[in-house]
Amino acid sequence: MPSEKKPTKQLTVAEFFQCYGKKLQLELISEDSGVNRPIKEPTINRPGLALAGFFRYFAYKRLQVAGFAELSYLRRLSSQERETRLRELFSRDIPGLIIARGQSLPFELLKIAHEFKTPVFSTPLVTMQFINAATIALEEAFAPIVSEFGSMVDILGIGVLIKGESGIGKSECVLGLIERGHSLVSDDITRFRNLEDRELIGTSSELTRFHMEVRGIGIIDVTAIFGIGSVRLEKRLDLVVTLQDWNEVTHVDRTGLDHHFLTILGLEVPHVIIPVRTGRDLARLVEVAALDQKLKSMGHNAAEEFNSRLLQAMKTIKNST
Repeated sequence: MPSEKKPTKQLTVAEFFQCYGKKLQLELISEDSGVNRPIKEPTINRPGLALAGFFRYFAYKRLQVAGFAELSYLRRLSSQERETRLRELFSRDIPGLIIARGQSLPFELLKIAHEFKTPVFSTPLVTMQFINAATIALEEAFAPIVSEFGSMVDILGIGVLIKGESGIGKSECVLGLIERGHSLVSDDITRFRNLEDRELIGTSSELTRFHMEVRGIGIIDVTAIFGIGSVRLEKRLDLVVTLQDWNEVTHVDRTGLDHHFLTILGLEVPHVIIPVRTGRDLARLVEVAALDQKLKSMGHNAAEEFNSRLLQAMKTIKNST
């Protein structure tokens, strides 16, 4: 079933403040005019060179952070020169300015910020500490998002997305895995975000989080039945398992030498197809597939090692005859 893609989020200063203001200890110290300005790049800029009058490579699309160095420089300027530099900065339509270390401001700053309708925030965090935390928050907020039909489980550190047609047995398989001590990430639909084109992080919607739909039983609360250790908020995706009816599988991989991948948001994820028929313990099979993937990630590929040993044995037999 095809993925349901969602556009990259257009983040405003107000949305950033609402989502991450508490974590970053932000306080709005200017008037709230301009808080709906868009943040166009998911990173932070220190405007030191801009305050010195050099704007050739000024990253005006980013949130600006002024630390001890920038404010010390401004205080050393004459009042007229300081006002000129600040007007040049705010005239670039920057999304907003954050003052680190909770420092006191030159009196001209808030006045000019109000004229250009630019929001100003303060944080007690050390400048680099704030930049690191804010950059991570922005990368998360700007990450491309996609929804995949399937349930996700954490199996001993391996994030597994279990896909398959409706009624194939996904819920029963997930319940079996939870009973074995593994953790549910999402049921039925999993939301993924691409972090820096290096990994996919899966989670569920807030509405359905920690709940499952089981045919014949209805909606169940996984935490109430199996305990808080049976769920996770999010997990990196390491493996996709598709459950498919035995009679519909055209080719059954019996050696494990064939490598298959499923592309999600431009990243290739290892993919295996498990044929389903009466009597097969799907939870056990998915668990083994996850553990085998864990071994592969550590450099141990049982299929390739067995194939090498087999070829070596055949070569030895041939040489002895």
